[in-house]
Amino acid sequence: MESDLLIGLGSIVVLGTAAQWIAWRLHLPSILLLLLVGFVAGPITGFIDPDALLGDLLFPIVSLAVGVILFEGGLSLNVRALREDGLTIGNMILIGGLITWAVAAAAAHWLLGFDLGLSLLMGAILIVTGPTVIIPMLLYIRPIGRVGSIVKWEGIVNDPFGAILAVLVFELLASGLGLHFSWHAAFGLFKAFAFGTLIGALGAGLIVLVLRRFWLPDLLQEPVTLMTAVGVFIAANLVQHEAGLLATTVMGIVLANQKQVSVKHIIEFKERVRVLLIAGLFVFLAARLQMENLAYIGLGSFAFLAVLVLVARPLAVFVSTLGSRLSWQERAFISWMAPRGIVAAAVSSVFGLYLADKGYPGAERLMPEIFFIIVGTVVLYGLTAGPLAKRLGLAAPTPQGLLLVSAHKWARELAKAVQREGFDVMLADTNWDNVVAAKMEGLTAFHENAVTSQKLIDEVAMHSIGRILALTPNDEANSLAALRFGEVFGRSNVFQLAPHSAGERRSAGEKHLRGRLLFDKLANFGTMSERCAVQGRIKAVNITDKFTYKTFRERYPKAVPLFLITEERQLFPFTLEKKLSPRSGQRIVALVDEENGVYIK
Repeated sequence: MESDLLIGLGSIVVLGTAAQWIAWRLHLPSILLLLLVGFVAGPITGFIDPDALLGDLLFPIVSLAVGVILFEGGLSLNVRALREDGLTIGNMILIGGLITWAVAAAAAHWLLGFDLGLSLLMGAILIVTGPTVIIPMLLYIRPIGRVGSIVKWEGIVNDPFGAILAVLVFELLASGLGLHFSWHAAFGLFKAFAFGTLIGALGAGLIVLVLRRFWLPDLLQEPVTLMTAVGVFIAANLVQHEAGLLATTVMGIVLANQKQVSVKHIIEFKERVRVLLIAGLFVFLAARLQMENLAYIGLGSFAFLAVLVLVARPLAVFVSTLGSRLSWQERAFISWMAPRGIVAAAVSSVFGLYLADKGYPGAERLMPEIFFIIVGTVVLYGLTAGPLAKRLGLAAPTPQGLLLVSAHKWARELAKAVQREGFDVMLADTNWDNVVAAKMEGLTAFHENAVTSQKLIDEVAMHSIGRILALTPNDEANSLAALRFGEVFGRSNVFQLAPHSAGERRSAGEKHLRGRLLFDKLANFGTMSERCAVQGRIKAVNITDKFTYKTFRERYPKAVPLFLITEERQLFPFTLEKKLSPRSGQRIVALVDEENGVYIK
């Protein structure tokens, strides 16, 4: 028995993590593979039985895990988004949520044959979209501009809103109070939001105080923060069921947006925890399905899904965004982004089982119908939202643009050469003269410090920028910029110039403290500046069957290859650790001496 428990729990971690890795390799939304793995491991093969593994602990653990995920989601929310789109976000959560509830409840009653009480409960559950599916999809789609922020804010905040509303409807049904929203329900809603907000803010304040007074060593800051989030979740839930979801969300938002202490290390830690939790939760809950549950799925289920996707969501978005500055493309994308996730699965499982035990008519159908909606929306939006966003001009799934840190003369020449090839380029410099010169030459440039500027990160999100090249004369500044943007682009997409001397190159051996080294072992700031100041020019050349890369190297032995452009219009910098081998049909951008390379075009 003990070995079965160990194998089962270990398999959840292995299968969930492996599914996310394979999804990343195949460029697929990870949620799709997690659902598939859970379904195969559970109802198809019977390899994993979540109820046998955890028993009565299953749903408390799921609920607590969702609370931690919402805390991490709150840490990713920037209140600056509320300055421009706060009204739209608020309308999406409140007005949009109520419209979704009404339409879903009516559809459940007429299409699925549920009675009014169960229809209202199902509609309340389906208000929730949630970060467990929204965040992985946004990471996959990489939407440009503010639509990603709006969808993320909505998904994170409407999670506790929908869950609390569902709990209140459930309590009315379970207690026999009927369908009339009494003072009991109104007071419960008020209590959940009041105490959830207060307890969440107090939890954030406690962490800020502890960090500000240096009462904790560095190695305990992340565990104590996680402990506090769990304590906040439990305390709020003791006051009102499911208020813990709101409390952890508020705690994350307050922590992320306060200015007194840095919480970057906490955010990074919680991101790793979130990945593991999402993997485990989706595999667990998908494995709970039973083959006999499929008997409840019929034409009415597909019609209900169509109403949610084609009526409820577009109507909610249309009404919520009236008077906003969103373009029709942005409205269209938001209208096609409402997948359901873990909270809907967990809440429907708990409520469905309880009501079925009490003999409530039709309650046994609640969980299979909700799971069908989860699978249907995840598959539908997961496969189509990315291509739609790209077609609407709102996403760059594999952004090829460059952010150059520094706008000195040869950095501007590099930027213009890349820009002529059709790629987006941005430059950032703290020197006003360099910034003005870049703008005069038709380049996009910002007077910002790449190490400290949040505005620069926000600007990157608005463009098809996927890599950073730190090109300043200061090796330490280059490393700091690479470290900062490693959080944004991933460590494989941050690059910097080689240090000035061999001794510095040896001291730069700690790869986790710097970006990938660019171009050539001698291509440091000094040599590049000297080459460009005398005879060096940055130009592009086609590699053909006759003019091979070997021919290019023989004819221009002093050339420094900078970038490779593939047939698919992908841009790859040359680096020290990975030698590229350009082939016929591809193109390279290189630094050549004009006396040798005058004929390169």
